[in-house]
Amino acid sequence: MPIFFLLLASLLLSLPLSAAPVSYSREVQPILTQKCVACHACYDAPCQLNLGSAAGAQRGATSVAVYNGKRIEAQATTRLFVDARTEEGWRASGFHSVLAGGDAALVARMLELGRAHAPVPGARLPDDLDIGIYRDNQCPTPEQFDDFARRNPGAGMPFAVSGLSDAEYATLRRWLAEGARLDGEPVLANASEAAQIAEWEALFNRPGAREQLVARWLYEHLFIAHLYFDAGAGGRFFELVRSRTPSGEPVDVIATRRPNDDPGARFFYRLRPVQGVIVHKTHITYALSPRKLARVEELFFAGDWTTDAVPGYGPQRRANPFETFAAIPAQARYQFMLDDAEYFVRTFIRGPVCRGQIATDVIRDHFWTLFQAPAHDLYLLDADYRERVTPLLALPGQEDDLARLPMVWHDYRRKLSAYERARSEAYSHQPWPSWSHVWAGNDNALLSIFRQHDSASVRKGLIGAVPQTLWWLDFPLLERTYYQLVVNFDVFGNVSHQAQTRLYFDLIRNGAEQNFLRLMPPDARQAILHDWYQEGGLLKLWLNYERIDAETPTGLRLPSDDPKGAFAALLLERYGTLNARPDPLNRCSNGRCYRAKAAPAVRQIDQRLSALAARPLAELPAIEFLPEATLLRVELDGGEREVYSLLRNRAHSNVAFMLGESLRYQPEKDTLTLYPEVLSSYPNFLFSLREGEVNAFVASLQQARSAADFDLIVQRWGVRRSDPRYWNLFHDLSAHIRETQPVETGVLDMNRYQNL
Repeated sequence: MPIFFLLLASLLLSLPLSAAPVSYSREVQPILTQKCVACHACYDAPCQLNLGSAAGAQRGATSVAVYNGKRIEAQATTRLFVDARTEEGWRASGFHSVLAGGDAALVARMLELGRAHAPVPGARLPDDLDIGIYRDNQCPTPEQFDDFARRNPGAGMPFAVSGLSDAEYATLRRWLAEGARLDGEPVLANASEAAQIAEWEALFNRPGAREQLVARWLYEHLFIAHLYFDAGAGGRFFELVRSRTPSGEPVDVIATRRPNDDPGARFFYRLRPVQGVIVHKTHITYALSPRKLARVEELFFAGDWTTDAVPGYGPQRRANPFETFAAIPAQARYQFMLDDAEYFVRTFIRGPVCRGQIATDVIRDHFWTLFQAPAHDLYLLDADYRERVTPLLALPGQEDDLARLPMVWHDYRRKLSAYERARSEAYSHQPWPSWSHVWAGNDNALLSIFRQHDSASVRKGLIGAVPQTLWWLDFPLLERTYYQLVVNFDVFGNVSHQAQTRLYFDLIRNGAEQNFLRLMPPDARQAILHDWYQEGGLLKLWLNYERIDAETPTGLRLPSDDPKGAFAALLLERYGTLNARPDPLNRCSNGRCYRAKAAPAVRQIDQRLSALAARPLAELPAIEFLPEATLLRVELDGGEREVYSLLRNRAHSNVAFMLGESLRYQPEKDTLTLYPEVLSSYPNFLFSLREGEVNAFVASLQQARSAADFDLIVQRWGVRRSDPRYWNLFHDLSAHIRETQPVETGVLDMNRYQNL
């Protein structure tokens, strides 16, 4: 009998075993995260195919583009995890499957096409292959694929980049052949997070008009955040939503176009986990903690203010948040925003819409932002003044009838002009602005902004050389910018809505610049302003902007020859303890152009690279050939690596017009900022070199005079899209963020990675 069982066991072991089905969550999503999410996430995902989650893969693709600056009518919203909950719901919205059909699935055929026409490893892509973000994504259905592939042989997936390994390709094909099963559990809060969620939901859902008005204001200021607890140790993030269900029950999100639209039913504020892969471009973080909870109590509920009712909803309530929330002390509202100013500026500068030229072409490529101290903000201090100007602070964009655009815009422009005149007159009777008027409450007080065409980034601290422009934001400027570009902005809106948003932000920018000019000597203000608005900008100054106050003195003693430069030097000296990012590379004044706390080897690298920092094109002609956001990766002999951003700051004669930006470029005035951090969600190119090659790299850039010279640098150190190392090195940038700023880490975007 034992022999019989041994023979039977031997026979069973010799039979072929059927492999377990491929797991989407354990085997497929990691491949998609590594090779697909860098393009297929957010609203700018080609064909709206979002591959950061099972829900996105199941939703599929559509030929309807989110970004369409010419559409006459607003289109239906298509927000993942919000606007439809089932596959059937997305099919009804015009999305087609990319998974159905096994080996004939659209994804399978796209992968096959990409494998059959893979780029030559390490080579530059063909010039006739359009890889730009404005390319025409044809979004074929399975029935249209054969014709699509015949006309576009280079459009397979992964698109125009080093592709899948043999093992990755085999896993995905097998998964599709097995029916593309989707598994995995949703992200859930742990016990500590759940307890804190309960506390915050209790705060947001307190009964009473006063309590609900505060909750509504807080919701409209946090709805876009990736909220986290316990210093982000759990790696989970949450979002604040309006739900039909109360705490303790599953969240049932009410899907409104805007966060300040009428929910149409009784609702509860709820916190739910963010699902899917975290991508850096939409990852705008905000910390919730017992300390923050206490701060909300202190700011909003310690006083004795009251209100009888919570205002309703509608266009007028959206247009003027100053009226809607007038009962809440303005001091509390402004201070709450100042406490985390980087977050609020990040929401409208970096933004979650992923392609923001409608806003970014209003700003310069590099500037610093300061804030007016609450103790010297008239809107907070003078109730009569506040009551008089509040009706003038209404924001356009609520009415999107294209035929009425001129009339609507004229009305809002008239109100803003009246406000600017009233503001200027009121401040002319106040104490002259001095250092005490510049807020210095914490390290959010000093911010640096960098723009790269249709994207931008914000960092605490003063990075780079002294910029051409500085903004000084008070509460009305900060709140209007936030509502205009975040709360009220509709990425699915029509051309009228987007034009009104762009035009009004132009006026807000001018207001922030003019506010800064109040700190300059009166006789220097006009010259500084004319430097900001050169050529056609002078005409715009005369036609569209309010006149600056060139008479009221400043409380600062600044030299007349370069008051802005002197102000910046004093700012760095006086506010040094608040400067979160000291910058000895771009502002090296003592010969020690390196980070003081860096290791000796890193100091040497900093010192050598600083020869490129803050240089204009006249001194560094290679700037002409650099993209706007280049990353530099240096491998140290000990195995570590450092990462630097090389940001090309494009110069403009002015940024005052909606169209013709390229006509206002002043490339001869372009400069380069070099900083040891990843300063963009959208790398345009990557250089990778060893520690011993830094001197050669710097010398090569310094000596480059032509496109041919620069091409030699790319060939030696560049990481092209076709490079077999591409994906490992590209994701190593995210790894660097994870190591240095773990809460901020996310997959970077490669849609703007150039074909150098």
